Amino acid sequence: MLAVAEIHYIRYEANQKGCSYSDIAKRMNRDPRTVKKYAEMEDFNPSKVKQTRKAKVMDPVKPILDQWIKEDLTKKKKYRRTAKRMYEILKEEYGFTGSDRSVRLYVSKRKQELLEQSESAALPLESKPATAQVDFGEAPFLYQGKYVDFPYLVVSFPYSNAAYVQVMPAQNQECFLEGLKRIFHYIGGVPRVIRFDNLTPAVKTILPNGERELTETFQRFVLHYGFECEFCNPASGNE
Repeated sequence: MLAVAEIHYIRYEANQKGCSYSDIAKRMNRDPRTVKKYAEMEDFNPSKVKQTRKAKVMDPVKPILDQWIKEDLTKKKKYRRTAKRMYEILKEEYGFTGSDRSVRLYVSKRKQELLEQSESAALPLESKPATAQVDFGEAPFLYQGKYVDFPYLVVSFPYSNAAYVQVMPAQNQECFLEGLKRIFHYIGGVPRVIRFDNLTPAVKTILPNGERELTETFQRFVLHYGFECEFCNPASGNE
């Protein structure tokens, strides 16, 4: 399979700019049949599961913890997860094998770092048509006479000040992508550009140079719907 950047280039040149397969193939030094295959491809599921190297015990869960901490900083104190609760969720839902102490130390350190970074001055944003931004969080909803915490996905359009909300049963990648799909179908289209926070269902890790390594499932979702991704700077709630 070609690299994601090459597939994106082929689909953009062929499906949006209308370039011929042979012209694209000549520029990329690829077989026209290969270009045609990826320009018309609809299923981006991998043919086999890739083997990944074993990481340190905390490395795989750091992005998850970072996201939870950032989400909790926007909530009232009584709705925030404690470090102990984060550890329990990691152990139960993510198969985490590290210690409670490791999680508590990391959470304490990151909370302080994120609070210091969030004190930076807010900058005005220029809103453009066909540009959306996505938030995926958790909030209390009135359900059967009681307030219950539910995950929710919101797609907002700053230029028109419109927003669409989808309440979901869980805050995982499957619900994240399903929520986006439902909103796309409801509004009858897909924004050209979508701005995301560094959500764990979308971002696998943030590289030292600031670029994002996306999860494979999210990469396939982006290719299928053909939108461009933008991401907020880490811990920049003012963006």
